[in-house]
Amino acid sequence: MNYKPLCIWVFSVLAFAKAYTQQTDKQDSYSFTLEEAINHGLENNYQAINAKRDIAKALKQKWETTATGLPQIDADADYQYQIKQPVTPLPGEILGGQPGTFVPVTFAPKQSAALTATLRQLIFDGSYIVALEASKTFLDFSKNANNKTKLEVRKGIINAYGGVLLTQENITIIERNLTTLTKNVNETNEIYENGLAEEEDVEQLKITKSQLVNQLNSAKRQESIAVDMLKLALGIELQTPISLTDDLAALAIKNMDPSMTNNSLELEKNTDFQIATNFTEQRRLEYKLERSKALPKLSGFINYGINSFNNDFTFLDSDNKWYGQSIAGVSLSVPIFSSLGRQARTDRAKIAWDQALTDLDRTMEEIRLSYRSSLNNYRTAIGNYKTSKENLRLAERIENKNQIKFKEGIATSFDLRQAQTQLYTTQASYLQSMYKVISEKANLETIMNTPEYINQK
Repeated sequence: MNYKPLCIWVFSVLAFAKAYTQQTDKQDSYSFTLEEAINHGLENNYQAINAKRDIAKALKQKWETTATGLPQIDADADYQYQIKQPVTPLPGEILGGQPGTFVPVTFAPKQSAALTATLRQLIFDGSYIVALEASKTFLDFSKNANNKTKLEVRKGIINAYGGVLLTQENITIIERNLTTLTKNVNETNEIYENGLAEEEDVEQLKITKSQLVNQLNSAKRQESIAVDMLKLALGIELQTPISLTDDLAALAIKNMDPSMTNNSLELEKNTDFQIATNFTEQRRLEYKLERSKALPKLSGFINYGINSFNNDFTFLDSDNKWYGQSIAGVSLSVPIFSSLGRQARTDRAKIAWDQALTDLDRTMEEIRLSYRSSLNNYRTAIGNYKTSKENLRLAERIENKNQIKFKEGIATSFDLRQAQTQLYTTQASYLQSMYKVISEKANLETIMNTPEYINQK
């Protein structure tokens, strides 16, 4: 027997099953660069997913509106069984009876059935034309809202990613400082036990060490929270491990782009401006809709039906007789007088449109102000980074000199503690300055709609 075809089939099934499992099963862990994290978040972030669904809903709503002006066909089926048939009295003389008498007669059969199909077509309705415009505006709004959501998700991921790197780098620096300080405490304590140092020298260093221990424990708790915040922004379950491959200092340098400060704001690209414009257009169409309600409405219809009747249920028999009927017609509705109610609704819609125009002007000014503020913050962040980097170099030199002086007995423990505290503060400022460069650039890019996601799915 030839087993080769069977083996090929088995291996094919196993390979498909393995590929399917890999596609459906969630990953046990993740590793991201910042760019990879952004791409993952844009596809899996909870808000981003629902923003895409909003576009799908808008597309369905647009077709729903369009369909109301297209032919509509309805079918009806009706069956009646008269438990007690109605009786109609006829004058007796008609049937040969005595004048002044009545003879009860049953006209309707005991059972009847009818099948009818009706075709309706809207011929003219001003509100339908406006509704088509409004559905397109709503679709544009959904796309712009999706774009804004993506930009906000991107900014949130950048901030969360940078926040994790900030806490991790902070932990590394504190641990390094704690290692150096512990060595100082041990050496000073040994000198003190030999009678060559004051007890205060040991106590001063122990105070600094206890503060560092508290800072380290706090930083580790902050790291856990920062990682969970990043997972939430990425759409990853909180219990799933993730690791970050980018470096805070490298990201800060990468995000220092002085050319961005030379670019001018293109207001039309800002998502808040686009959404405000959509909202203004919506109010204009609402005003147009109220005005269109003063126009006549014209529609037409045609139907065809068959009916049958009998005292017995014979409607499914092949020889049962069915009688056809058909009607065609048009319907015209002309608004004449509404006690000025329609005019009041139109005026109210016009006021709402004027309010939207005013809000659009306010939004434009707010965007310009936000841009100038964000641009200033970004420039300040770059300047602070350069200053903090130089200050860190100086603080390290000062602390190192005080270390040497303290060991040689020239400087006191208070002087050393002061230099160490200054170094730790400068280190924290340096880390914060790197994070601010990254986050402020993300803020500026969000205002400038960079990158633009509007044409992406």
